[in-house]
Amino acid sequence: MTPFSALRAVYRTGMRVLDELTTGTASRRATTTLVLGGARSGKSQHAEYLLADETEVIYVATGQPPSDSDPEWAERVRKHRERRSRRWRTVETLDIASVLRTADAPVLVDCLATWFARICDETGAWHDAEGWRERTEATISDLVDALRSTSTPVVLVSNEVGNGIVPSTPAGRLFRDELGLLNRRVADATDAVVLVVAGRALELPAPIAPS
Repeated sequence: MTPFSALRAVYRTGMRVLDELTTGTASRRATTTLVLGGARSGKSQHAEYLLADETEVIYVATGQPPSDSDPEWAERVRKHRERRSRRWRTVETLDIASVLRTADAPVLVDCLATWFARICDETGAWHDAEGWRERTEATISDLVDALRSTSTPVVLVSNEVGNGIVPSTPAGRLFRDELGLLNRRVADATDAVVLVVAGRALELPAPIAPS
């Protein structure tokens, strides 16, 4: 067991003991973590590392399935699949909320950025279809509610897209802004937030107080 894994195990044991001493019951609140990072930052590898000691993991893959028309994307998917433990179960779905509500093992979601892009496809966000904001909000709220009430450890991966240049297209600006808001809402619903930069993981402090 690595030093980080040992520390995590001690933390979880301590929290269970504290619950029992103060309330007489074990906590139903699982450890949930949001892992943020830019492209090729190592965020997916870090998320997988956080669950490396688990005997079983439900891996929620949210990206588009590979196709012959996009060999570069197919290669990315292949590398992700090869890196996963054989003990892990892969679920390819956009209904993350249902997975969280029925999970019988820790869950890893990779990633919220591709999930949100596909949700925008479904709700008509890209061409400003009537009612897209309401449909998108309902889906996001369902995810956040499921995350707050889950009884199993969860690690979610998402892209940090707010540090670059302003996108030149309306769709690009919409995606950047809305994904930033989604990341904030998910962060507010999780126990920990980690930012991965150049392969280095930084645990972020508690949120700032509202002004």
